[in-house]
Amino acid sequence: MNDVSANPFGSAAVATRQADAMVAVEQSRAIAETQGAMIVAKKFPRDAIAAMDRILNACSRPTLAEQALYTYARGGTDITGPSIRLAEALAQNWGNMQFGIRELEQRTGESTVEAFAWDIETNPRQTKTFQVRHERHTKKGAYALTDPRDIYELTANQGARRLRACILGIIPGDVVEAAQRQCEVTLNTKAEVTPERLKSLVDKFAEFQISQAQIEARIQRRIDAMTPAQMVGLGKIFNSLKDGMSAPADWFEIAPPADGEPAKPATGATALREVAGKRAAARKPATDPTDQQEAELDQVGKKPATGAPTVAEIGAAIQAATTVDELDIARDLIASAPAEHHASLYADATARAEQLTK
Repeated sequence: MNDVSANPFGSAAVATRQADAMVAVEQSRAIAETQGAMIVAKKFPRDAIAAMDRILNACSRPTLAEQALYTYARGGTDITGPSIRLAEALAQNWGNMQFGIRELEQRTGESTVEAFAWDIETNPRQTKTFQVRHERHTKKGAYALTDPRDIYELTANQGARRLRACILGIIPGDVVEAAQRQCEVTLNTKAEVTPERLKSLVDKFAEFQISQAQIEARIQRRIDAMTPAQMVGLGKIFNSLKDGMSAPADWFEIAPPADGEPAKPATGATALREVAGKRAAARKPATDPTDQQEAELDQVGKKPATGAPTVAEIGAAIQAATTVDELDIARDLIASAPAEHHASLYADATARAEQLTK
């Protein structure tokens, strides 16, 4: 007869060992995969000339060039930059790079997400970790998301801008500029204004509640008389709206509210753009040596441009931001402020980001 009692913790110990073994196997797999990628990258180093040729050839495709550039307003000036689609094409053709977006954790009401880009040949790495609230903001207010598909799409959209920043932090700046120039050449030489493309353009802007009449008001002509250059410009504006870099009110005349409905004042980055636009419109050309010296100081960045928002306005926009996207737009405006205020403004933006992600 066996008088030995069974260990009441035996089954739990076995389960713990099994879980630990699975974690160890996954860690070993990840380490081996990373080491293998680094070894291959060292064995087959990047040919910068061939990589540049691949990038320029990719930017010669009209389908990529149409999605490669976006435009947004800053300090009364339209700024053009590379979109996430161009950033992905750059990383793919530059070679020996890993990049992407991964969800680190999902709790009730928010996700912790990481965007990363890593040059496994030369080893520089860029990562951005941020929180995404499971909320969708509309004109009628915010509401919580519960559908997994909606949460996935929100996370992917929020991560796209951070991923672009990570990739552009790795790819050399002159390579990015050359790709942008090639996309401009492709758009200007291969832009065709056809009835099909015009209908497609109107349908795309309709997704942002922008009508054909609003488009015609911006280009100051009927849509069937649009020039190729205007087609290219509207394409950049659409990419900006799609990437969340700007709002429809930044580019188009928005219809006034119905009778009895009070008009909503512009806030945040939109208000700043309106202020900057009015100042830029009121700006007069230099007519005497003093004005010329002022203009030269503006150009070299020793003082903010005349159309740029003030330090106080940028600070107010940072505090008024209610979403991470609004905060990112306000943070972009810091570059137009005097250099001695950059540190304090960036500190305010960081503190506001912590408040928004709590």
